[in-house]
Amino acid sequence: MAFKVGRAGILGAILLGSVSTMALAADDPAAEPAGASGQLGNNSASGPIPEIVITAKRLLDARNSIQPELGATSYKMDEAALEAQPGGLNNGLNQVMLQAPGVAQDSFGQLHIRGEHANLQYRINGVILPEGISGFGQTLSPRFAHSVSLVTGALPAQYGLRTAGIIDIQTKSGAFDNGGDISVYGGSYNTLQTSFDISGSSGTLNYFASGDFKTSGVGIESPDGSGKPNHDRTENGRGFVFVQDILDPDTQVSLLAGTERGQFQIPTRSGQSPSLGYNFNGQTDYPSEKIDEDQREITHYAAATYLKALDAVTVQSSIYGRYSSLWFKPDPVPDLLYNGISQEAYRRSIAGGWQTDGSWVVNDQHTLRAGLLMQVERSTGKTTSQVFPVDDSGAQIGSTPTTVRDDFGKTGYSESVYIQDEWKFAPTWTLNVGGRFDSFQQFDSESQFSPRVNLVWQPTQKTTLHAGYSRYFTPPPFELVSNTSVTKYAGTSAAAASSVNDAPKAERANYFDVGIEQKLTDALTVGVDGYYKKSKNMLDEGQFGAPIILTPFNYDQGTQKGIEVSLTYAVDNFQSYANFAVSKAEGKKIVSSQFSFSQDDLDYIATHYIPVDHDQRFTASAGASYRIDKTLLTTDLIYGSGLRADGATPNGAALAGYVQVNLGVVQTLNLPTVGLMDVRFDVINLFDEKYEIRDGTGVGVGAPQYGPRRGFYFGLTKMF
Repeated sequence: MAFKVGRAGILGAILLGSVSTMALAADDPAAEPAGASGQLGNNSASGPIPEIVITAKRLLDARNSIQPELGATSYKMDEAALEAQPGGLNNGLNQVMLQAPGVAQDSFGQLHIRGEHANLQYRINGVILPEGISGFGQTLSPRFAHSVSLVTGALPAQYGLRTAGIIDIQTKSGAFDNGGDISVYGGSYNTLQTSFDISGSSGTLNYFASGDFKTSGVGIESPDGSGKPNHDRTENGRGFVFVQDILDPDTQVSLLAGTERGQFQIPTRSGQSPSLGYNFNGQTDYPSEKIDEDQREITHYAAATYLKALDAVTVQSSIYGRYSSLWFKPDPVPDLLYNGISQEAYRRSIAGGWQTDGSWVVNDQHTLRAGLLMQVERSTGKTTSQVFPVDDSGAQIGSTPTTVRDDFGKTGYSESVYIQDEWKFAPTWTLNVGGRFDSFQQFDSESQFSPRVNLVWQPTQKTTLHAGYSRYFTPPPFELVSNTSVTKYAGTSAAAASSVNDAPKAERANYFDVGIEQKLTDALTVGVDGYYKKSKNMLDEGQFGAPIILTPFNYDQGTQKGIEVSLTYAVDNFQSYANFAVSKAEGKKIVSSQFSFSQDDLDYIATHYIPVDHDQRFTASAGASYRIDKTLLTTDLIYGSGLRADGATPNGAALAGYVQVNLGVVQTLNLPTVGLMDVRFDVINLFDEKYEIRDGTGVGVGAPQYGPRRGFYFGLTKMF
């Protein structure tokens, strides 16, 4: 297994697998990557590498050179690392990313990187995947990834709009793999997952396809810490296909497409009763364990790409599209009794765009890069609410609910262009200077020019230092913004505390980053990185109703700062890593979506900086693996000091810290009539640590959630 880091980033700690074969596979896709079995494929050293593979490798390198990570921090997990983690490719992408530095987990599978809420950009083979409306599902899977990279820090000019982290997935390709596998994996909590992947080539045509379907009794985090949450069944299926045709030694075209559909029951806590005193046609009580609410999520995406790679000039141009929808189905009677409102909500977003990136190697000192991005998106929403009429004091005056409809539709546009110059002005010094211009026309219309500069110094082969500054411009997530009419709910049990509902604005920020990477010995590498971000209209998101649809809002002022430390140690068949991060994120004065908050919170936050709800001061991850012949032993862990909760002030307290330890073992068998097969056994949360991710309090926090309880899982994978 291997890792790569940005030329001046922290050395991302990547783990697991056999060093000799897997390092080659990660750095050179033309060499057949080894799976858990450690067996080389058709393109091993036993014969010459076909010309088509050499051409595919050259085009892949050219594509990657268009969007370098110069001066940023890059943490890369190759295919072998993904397979070797406890759970392997059966993990969700969010679980994989928790092993990266500075990544904190939240409920509903959310990730927070360097003290930010969301603000993540996903790319597949360098092509931006527009954000979708997702509550619980994981649209992207590590199953189709040749590698997954997390890029953070002071980003070069090619990265914009979403800047907390760039998650770039390089897909598998039939140019470097022939064959596939089928797998069955399951165990605790009635979990069963079936999956397959297949790849190959025919002449100049390469292809890869994968799919999986999962059912489980724990689809969403438990709201009470129970190992068997009530009403928490889920069904989730995903599919992905990638097709590539090499037209000539300098040209290729490719098509990728994927889909995800999830059906989720909303778990409930037992033993609860309504406490607000509402009366529904004479009924005042309802057992919480009988509440029946569901949410369905659907996402489809596709991209067609043309790549031209000449000696000095490389251009990649793509058109892409994405469909996303979410439908929340309530249980009207208990919702009204518990909350005073029952909402059936449907949201849909359809987006399409054109992305082009290019590079020109002018000479040995200068490489120019430029690109553009244009996107259009149509967002619609339909909400039907049942509410009780109330008097001026808020007391219910009728036991029969009334219906409020609140529908909207909006088309938004965004445009971006950038240019930058990578200048190697001395043998050990590189300066990357550029800028980008972004604009959007949505519920609000704004624009900004953002300069970027990164300086890299490599005084020795074992030492790399970097410093960078980036001006950032982050539009609010259009697919989550709605123009809710606050006045429609006046005089009802769902009346807002505030009648103000300003549209979310774009966040504008100055970001500074400095770091060092030092190879102490041939086996041990350490990296340290520090960052500081000062924001105007800092974006955050919160859940403000029963539908799990997050609502964006702005703090007038915000700061994020922190330090990350990473270590890797690898000797022969043993590899290990450890990451530690300390961060602090604060905001002051809420200036949009004010109707979602209590007046007391608005008044306090207007004059005080408070920790944001996703602020976690200390975060850590670690892992190790050891291969003994055909047996792989692996372990990893995550640590969090706890997200925020309400105390004497909004978000004034922190939840208790926790450590979750996972174990795994993979045994490769070569059976006489069956052939190669992997057998795996995993234990998730080995010590059955019962910990809260959320306690239901905090600014924008909707409900309590707990981390996973101990589970035992078995899997069989048949290679062919």
